[in-house]
Amino acid sequence: MRIEITDEYVEVRLAPWQRLLGLMRDIRVARDDISEVRVVVEPVREAMRAGIKVGLRVPWLCFVARTITLDEAFVVRRGVPGLSFAVENGGRLRRVLVSTPEADELARRLQRDA
Repeated sequence: MRIEITDEYVEVRLAPWQRLLGLMRDIRVARDDISEVRVVVEPVREAMRAGIKVGLRVPWLCFVARTITLDEAFVVRRGVPGLSFAVENGGRLRRVLVSTPEADELARRLQRDA
């Protein structure tokens, strides 16, 4: 999984196995539609609290899944901080949480440019 940030978009590009087992596509959100950016220290714990999910779920290890209502997406693994952001574009997706070692840096970048 890679997170790419441009002047216009934030894109979460999943590995082929993540797309297949997580039953998800890559996620692309316009920068203008992003708010509530924050770093999550224990993203797996937060994913586990989010209710029923579809996709790859290995409790306490990793999640590549969406909630059953499709309003939250998780690509998280244990021991790696998460980047969380809200999506405000009128679509079904309302929040994204992804694990990345660069979560602090990416959160600062998204907050600074907001």
